[in-house]
Amino acid sequence: MAGPHENLEHHEHAEHAAGHNKQIALLIAIIALFLAFSETLGKSAQTEAIGLNIKASDTWNFFQAKTVRQTSLRAAAEAMTLQLATAPNEEAKAALQKQIDAWKATIARYDSDPKEKDGRKELRAQAEHLEHERDTALARYHHYEVASAAFQIGIVLCSAAVITGMMALAFVAGGVGVLGIVFMGIGLFAPHAVHFV
Repeated sequence: MAGPHENLEHHEHAEHAAGHNKQIALLIAIIALFLAFSETLGKSAQTEAIGLNIKASDTWNFFQAKTVRQTSLRAAAEAMTLQLATAPNEEAKAALQKQIDAWKATIARYDSDPKEKDGRKELRAQAEHLEHERDTALARYHHYEVASAAFQIGIVLCSAAVITGMMALAFVAGGVGVLGIVFMGIGLFAPHAVHFV
């Protein structure tokens, strides 16, 4: 039978463990809060990257369509230039030349149209800009994913600390949580600072 001294020691040990468990529970709550932030930011960055990828693809398709039309018109203008030499009279030559000039103007507009911003030159610049924005969103997404993984590991380590009573696990969990916060910060403020293969 346990004596009063042993009962007191057991009670103090239980109170001490309960105090640690409350601290660990608070740490779990904080890490879970940051996990929610990183998951939300990650989903948002992923959605943005998908949307930008679609826009970039559409812009490159428009660029390709302009290239095909430009090539077709260039071939037609060259063929008509050959017909110009064999035109039967000046009226026919003038009509052919008018059509050739119109096609050449359209070819030049397909190459660059600063007014409408839909020439090949402008479309290329737009598509490349969209690709850069997409890559930034993907970089953010990858950093948020790493942060989420760190937070999840931190929560698991905290749970293990409660079960085993090993406070060292809670300290490691706190460190892993800080690492997650660092990756969230990188994702928010410097997504291209760290590259993932």
